[in-house]
Order: sequence, then C-alpha cells, then structure tokens
Amino acid sequence: MHIVETLLVLVAACIGFALVARRARLPYAVVLVLGGMALAFIPGVPQVELDPQIALAFFLPPLLMASAYRTDWSGFRGNLRPILALAIGAVLFTAICIAAVAKALVPGLPWAAAIALGAIIAPPDAVAAASILQRLRLPRRIVIVLEGESLINDASALVLYRLAVAATLAGTFSALEAGVSFVALGLGGVVIGWAVGRAAVIAIRRLEDTLLETSMSFVACFASFFAAEFIHVSGVIAVVATGLVLGRAQHGLTARTRRDARTVWEFVEFIMNSLIFILIGLQLNGILDRLDEYGGWRVSGLAVAVSLALIVSRFVWVFPATWLPRQIPSVRRRDPMPSWQHSVIISWAGMRGVVSLAAALALPVAFPERDLIVFLAFCAILATLVVQGTTLEWLIRRLGIEERRRPGMSAEEAAARALVARASLAEMERRAEDLLAGSIAQDLLPEYRDRVRLLDGINQGPIAAERASRLEHRLHALRAGRARLIRHRDEDGVEEELLSRLVEELDLEELRLRRLLGAADA
Repeated sequence: MHIVETLLVLVAACIGFALVARRARLPYAVVLVLGGMALAFIPGVPQVELDPQIALAFFLPPLLMASAYRTDWSGFRGNLRPILALAIGAVLFTAICIAAVAKALVPGLPWAAAIALGAIIAPPDAVAAASILQRLRLPRRIVIVLEGESLINDASALVLYRLAVAATLAGTFSALEAGVSFVALGLGGVVIGWAVGRAAVIAIRRLEDTLLETSMSFVACFASFFAAEFIHVSGVIAVVATGLVLGRAQHGLTARTRRDARTVWEFVEFIMNSLIFILIGLQLNGILDRLDEYGGWRVSGLAVAVSLALIVSRFVWVFPATWLPRQIPSVRRRDPMPSWQHSVIISWAGMRGVVSLAAALALPVAFPERDLIVFLAFCAILATLVVQGTTLEWLIRRLGIEERRRPGMSAEEAAARALVARASLAEMERRAEDLLAGSIAQDLLPEYRDRVRLLDGINQGPIAAERASRLEHRLHALRAGRARLIRHRDEDGVEEELLSRLVEELDLEELRLRRLLGAADA
C-alpha cells in the first residue's frame, strides 16, 4: 500500500506542478524537477529512490515509442544527415570533450570512467525541449531534427556508456573493438525492432478490436526492448524501430483505433514524463548525503566546469557540422545553408533528463568515483534544464525565427483538403451517372461542389468570411442539438449507452468544426 499511496501523491503533485508551469509559462520539466527538489527537503517526506533499471526498462521504452509513433517519417528520412550528425556525431564529440575536462580536473579518474561520464550526460532530452517547442511555431525542419535526434541519441549514448563501463571494470580498452561493438549493437537493435514491429502490425490488423489493438502496441513496445536486451543489442534502438514501423502502419487501422490509441499514448506520455522529472528532483537528498568526503567548493567548481563544457561543446559541434557538408556542391544544391539563428536554437536546445540520471545511478557500486559522477550528472541535468530550459523560448523569440501565424489555412493544408474534396466530388459524380442510385447522388452533388468551391478559395477574403460564418452556424446548431439531447435524457429517459454514443459523435463533429473554424479565423 505504501507504493500505491506514494505513487498517487506523486501524480497529484505532478498535476499541481504542471498547472504552476502553465500559469508561469515555464517548461513543465523544469518546474517538476525544482518541485521535486523542494519536496525532498520537506521534513518527514519519505526518501524515494529511483531504481535505474526501472527507469530504463519501464519509463524509457514507452516514451521513445510515443515519440517514434508520431514521427513524420518522410521528414525524418529527408533530414537523416543532420539527425545522425547530432544523434551520433554530437554525442561522441560531447562525450570526448566532457571526458577531457573531467580528466583534467580529476587526474585520478581513469580515462574509460571519464568517457563513461561523458556518455552519461551527452544525449539531450527532447521531452524538456518539446514542452517549449509545442507552444511555438518554429520552422518545421528544426522540430523534425530535434525530435529525430532524440529518438537515436539515447541509443548511441547508452551503447558508448556500456562499452566505457565494461572497459573501466576490465582495465583495458580497444578502439577497434569498441567501434565494431558500437555498430553491431545498433544494427542488432534495428533488426529486432523491425521484426517485432512487423509482427505487431500483422497481429493488430487481425484483432479487429480497438482495445486489443491499442494493448498490442504496448506489448510490442516492451517486447522489442526486452528481446533486444536479451540478446545484448540496443533495446533503445529496437523500440525506436518498432515505433517507426507501427507509426507508418497506423493509417491502415480503423479511425476509432487511431483516435483511441493516440489518446491513450498521450496520457501515458504525460504521466511517465511527469513522474520521471519529479523523481529526478527527489534524488537530490540521497546524492548529497553521499558526497560528504568531497569539499563543497571543489565539488561545486567541478559541477560548473562540466556543465559549461557540456553546453559549449554542442555549439562547437553544431556550427562546423552545419557548414562543412555544404562545401560539397551536390549537398549545397539539395540542402542550402540554414541561417545562423537555426544553428543557435539547435545548439541551445540541449537539456538533459531521465536517461542521463538513470545511466549514472546504474553505475556499479565499485565504479571509480561513482558518487562524484552521479552528482556531476545531476548538476548537468539541473543546469541545462534551468538555464537552457527557461531561456529557450525567450531566445527563439529574440532571434525572430518563430514563424508568424498567417491568416487563414496554410496553403499545404488547403491543398490537401481540396484534394480530398475533389476526389469525393468525383466519386459522387460517378454515382450520379448510375441509373438506379443517380437521383440520390444528384441531390448530394451541390453540397460536394460547394465544398470544393470553398476550399479552392480558402484564403480569399469573401469566400473565407462566408466559410467562417457557415462553420459558426453549424457549431451553434450542433451545440443546440446536443443540449436538447441531454434534456431529452433528463425528461423522457434515454439509455446511457445510447446517449454516450450520440454525444461522442457530436463531440467529434464539434472538434472537427472548431479545428476548421480556428484555421478560418487564424
């Protein structure tokens, strides 16, 4: 019962801190971490220990799966070069820089242990950045690159971490063997993840039940992770591959399954993210208790130096990695040089999170300078979340790269909707030629033709105003109908199941109308 009570209290605290973050317009990850730290110092609050195995095996797979599931595959594939440059190149470069700084400041630290520290804090956590990015209208490419990086960088960092820990405990290190192992672990994860994803897609299409199909996506998520870990390849890469496969196949599912699965995964993602960030804050007491042997000023200086090196190293990597490939004419023609403001935002969006803390806590007890490494990892997480997390939105607005919201629907969305409307009209015209069903189709033709006319002139003043007025009328009529249905339930009695089905249909139609009305009024 103690675990259940603690969990409920933490969830309630997460809701409260999320509300504070929304009111203060701060990233909720920052508020949750600071809130967890404040809770940790309240007398009488029980100390909550974060088991690193639970953090990696329970929290990480669904968070990666949720991100991969909604990934824009065409955008991911089209930006694979910058994504890999950050997810692999930047991680390795950052790990080496941190290792060099740590070795210079703590000469007794073995090189392999220093590299392990670098691998622990190298991968940025996109969850914190996402809480800011989703509130802003950034260029689509920046969002795709940052989200794509977050899908792969955890895997590359954890593979490097695993190799560094093994080398530290064994006392030997071979760069060639490490490189071969790095590639093998990644490719093995891709194969396992793809296989589990394809098997899950086949199973889901045969279940024909929304609840079972949604449940199967969770089974696939954890199955790919544990199957990969069982044969000692990258479980993180496996989960990402499974998520990408399921995400690509989701358009073949029923509309209800897509809607319900999206809702369930959004809920799970919120709970998991909230719990993990508040748990990070709650670890502070236990970490400080184990640092009595180190001097306060010395430890603080180390933490500042490592955190600064962490932030600066990303800048040092991003700008050359953006400029150098475009010295090749073919690359420059396909992908022109972005503005320096884009590179600044990508460099600054480097907040660390759950993977870094879980990897630090998972270090063996006999690992050299284990307590110091855990403390430095915690400080790096805290520094990047507070410093970068609270200033990222300001920096985006200051640099002026936030896209202005254009009036009306975007040209891309209008073209897509017009494509659907024309195809529907063509089918109705074909049916109107049918001798038996033609009269009914003829009655429906004006509605479909009118829809095409409105979408073709979506951003033209008179037509846009007419369309917005129509949507307003439909929305008011829908609300009146729903209110009358509920009164009918109270007056004459209607089965609750029937009422729920009808209200659900009306709710979905209202959401559609409000979405269209928002595009019309924007």
